[in-house]
This record gives sequence, structure tokens and C-alpha cells, in this order.
Amino acid sequence: MIYIVRHGETDYNVEGRIAGRIDISLNENGINQAYELREILKNVKFGYVFSSPLKRALETTKIICDNEIIKDDRIIERSNGDLEGILKSEIVDFPDFNDPNEKRYNIENINIFRKRIFDFFNDIKNKYKGKDILIVTHAGVGIYARCFFEGEPQDGNYLNYKISNCEVLKYKND
Repeated sequence: MIYIVRHGETDYNVEGRIAGRIDISLNENGINQAYELREILKNVKFGYVFSSPLKRALETTKIICDNEIIKDDRIIERSNGDLEGILKSEIVDFPDFNDPNEKRYNIENINIFRKRIFDFFNDIKNKYKGKDILIVTHAGVGIYARCFFEGEPQDGNYLNYKISNCEVLKYKND
């Protein structure tokens, strides 16, 4: 099985700030969420463990299991450019994050973002078939991981694919 986990909660999540590549740590609730998930997954023997290199994902991964962690930049959160650190409520002209032509705010192009995520999961499926794999990443990556495994959202609303802090998606790895 492939277990995809979004990192635990951060203060930015609570405040409604856009994090992106800002390297912030888990808050106390996020640490507790990770320990709860460790308990849930304690009987899974992960063959390989992958994490985004950002602190919030690495901290979550280290709490969940004691395996060696393979850091992979392909599952780092999307760069949200000039919007990082800003409260979502303060953005007057909100960008269309799914528009490949969106160039405002220096946001990472959606096609480039999706390609690196799909490349990562193609590698996992090809190189680690049949193994239990843990992947700890971010909300944006989780959306396109779901697209990879489940196809595009029927209603076109990608936010319906967003996973919560320390939520687990499970997919067969055969």
C-alpha cells in the first residue's frame, strides 16, 4: 500500500496563511496529530519512507515512524511566490491556482507542479511495487496525488481533493 499523509497542523494553518515553501514547524496540535497517527499506523511495516524536505513534513514523518527518511524535493509544496506568509483573507485579487496561464504573484506554474508530482508517483509505482510506502507531504501535493491515483475531480473543483492535517490516503501498490 501507498500511504500519503499531509503534515500535522501549523500555526499558519490555524491563522489561514499561505505557507507554500516557507519552512515552518508543527504547532502543539500538529505534534499531537502526528503521535495519534503513529498509533494508528503502528502495525504497518513501511519498506520505504519519503518526505518533503520542509520542517513540518519531516517533523511529522519522524514522529510517525523510526524508518530512514528519503527526502524528495518533488513532493515539496508548491511555491506560492509573493503570497507566502500572507493571510488568505488579505488577498484582494485571488489567483486561479489551477490556471496554467496564471503568472501573477510568481506562483509556480501548475503544469510544472503537477509534472513533478506525477513523476514522483510514477517512480514510486515502478520502483517500489508491492511495498508499503509512507509519503509525508503537503495539501497541494495531496490534491494532485489524488488526481494521479483517482483521476481528475468529476466536478472540476480541486479543493474537494484537499486533505486535512495528518489525514491518510491509501492506494494499492501493485
